[in-house]
Amino acid sequence: MAEVTLKIGEEVCRVEAGTRFEEIAKRYQKDHDARIALVLENGKIRELNRAAKKDAELKFITLKQSSGHKSYVRTAILIMVKAIDDVCGHDKSRQVKVEFAIGNGYYISPKGGLKADADFLTKVEARMHELVDAGLEIKKSSMPTDEARKMFAANEMHDKERLFRFRRSSSVNVYDLDGYKDYYYGYMLPNTAYVRDFALETYEDGFMLVLPTAEKPEELEAFVPRKKLFGALKTADDWGNKLGVDTVGDLNERICQGGIGDLILLQEALQERKIAEIARDIVERGGVKFVMIAGPSSSGKTTFSHRMSVQLASYGLRPHPIAVDDYFKNRVDTPKNPDGSYNFECLEAIDVELFNNDMVALLEGKTVEIPSFNFVNGRREYKGNYKTLGPEDILVIEGIHGLNDKMSHALPVESKYKIYISALTSLNIDEHNRIPTTDGRLLRRLVRDARTRGASAQRTISMWPSVRRGEEENIFPFQESADATFNSALIYELAVLKQFAEPLLFSVQPDEPEYYEAKRMLKFLEYFLGVSSEHLPNNSIVREFVGGSCFNV
Repeated sequence: MAEVTLKIGEEVCRVEAGTRFEEIAKRYQKDHDARIALVLENGKIRELNRAAKKDAELKFITLKQSSGHKSYVRTAILIMVKAIDDVCGHDKSRQVKVEFAIGNGYYISPKGGLKADADFLTKVEARMHELVDAGLEIKKSSMPTDEARKMFAANEMHDKERLFRFRRSSSVNVYDLDGYKDYYYGYMLPNTAYVRDFALETYEDGFMLVLPTAEKPEELEAFVPRKKLFGALKTADDWGNKLGVDTVGDLNERICQGGIGDLILLQEALQERKIAEIARDIVERGGVKFVMIAGPSSSGKTTFSHRMSVQLASYGLRPHPIAVDDYFKNRVDTPKNPDGSYNFECLEAIDVELFNNDMVALLEGKTVEIPSFNFVNGRREYKGNYKTLGPEDILVIEGIHGLNDKMSHALPVESKYKIYISALTSLNIDEHNRIPTTDGRLLRRLVRDARTRGASAQRTISMWPSVRRGEEENIFPFQESADATFNSALIYELAVLKQFAEPLLFSVQPDEPEYYEAKRMLKFLEYFLGVSSEHLPNNSIVREFVGGSCFNV
């Protein structure tokens, strides 16, 4: 039988043509610090149940890497859905929807009268373990799109039927686990035995599927509830249900029916109402002089702070914006990362004592000159920006560390009101395929950075892992301490961002490391019909990214 030559690191090996990548991966598992999940064949991601058919360079992807960890999550969800189908006796009306992620938990809501109580979850978890212990192969096959739509309709998976109504490709990849067929966006592990660690826990009206993190892929840590974050996500999900748009197929149908203009206005009105509610809470508390706004990258903090200022002004207050970035230490005093680059995201990059001294002085009625940071020469400058707080004055402070009490340690608790803002995407691809909030924020940042900074998509994608690490260290640990949580995601926005993001993503070249992430995002955007930005109000948070805002953003 013919052989193929494979270059793996510095080693060259020869195997029979047709040898599965899973078998090859087993030989090299000892050289990796986590289980191998996928393989790169000449730079293209392949599932392990594919076969080596030609000479190639191979690299292995483990569960510690993003695409590897996502394949674990995806496979665990398939096993869970299959187990529920088995426990329910193939009752097509009793199904579940994979809603959103909170830490290492994935919230699942029951549908069709399904009661997700402790007894039910015990049966499902036991069935999942049986499927895992059996080591069943997860088979992938290509099916004509029309045939796939008929199959999903017959199985009452109407969300997938609607999704593929707008499919441009003539075929769909369908996964088969022991006779249960489903569609999943992304790669899968080769068999059920790979999903060794999981747990099901009742939570609110549904339950959590708890899985290992990418940082500790072999360890199942306890799920830590985040009630405020869950509340914001659940509210967004409820809004989507009321609007009749909770999957991409629903959104595309609304676009085709000509109702996108009304949907945009309604979504914007719901956001404005939420901002007004937070402003009223600030006013009713009394004594608040510092509104601290923090959130991860591309959450729309700047537009939100302007809109919040408008709402506060409607109560007779005089809001003044302050950016924590203006209190950066001079570049020469900025901490550095191990690789020698500047770490602008750690708290130590901020002159915390100067900030507290200035804010305390303002609280005492003194006049203070607020600095302005010059990002070109890396120094704080003073340009006559004097402020004095009168009875109606209130500071709206935006910055990455706004929720961290160490940032404002000298200020009385009652003088502060902390707001956590993030783009918490509630829209699903379909009921078993959620859209990670990080994907929405990355698309926002791609579009904004290209428009305002001339940054290429390749550069923005390359920086994203570092940005995410900074968020994990400096923002997410403090989100539950916020007085209010604001979700800046809009249910229609990915259809608008699509037209701006696609040309940028197509510019990433095949020889660049970011190419396959760009390709993944392009594939993701294929699900959406495009919407023109002309429909957007000029104070929309989306305007911060696509341009045309009435605010200085």
